[in-house]
Amino acid sequence: MQLSDIKEGSRAIINHVGGNAALRRRLHEMGIIKDSEVYIEKYAPLRDPIELIVKGYHISLRVGEAQEISVKTVK
Repeated sequence: MQLSDIKEGSRAIINHVGGNAALRRRLHEMGIIKDSEVYIEKYAPLRDPIELIVKGYHISLRVGEAQEISVKTVK
């Protein structure tokens, strides 16, 4: 499942960060790494961007960037 498919108010664990090398590096620098838990705080009115909470930090990602991140949901 992709991060962009997760519903608002849900939690997920990151399985894999894809994309080109520059995107992966930028995401890793923001704390989006394998086995990190993310909380989908909210979507913008047109569903782009997404606001996440990762390791206590608020991060906004474009939907295209979020599609490169594979996750599994946490119940």
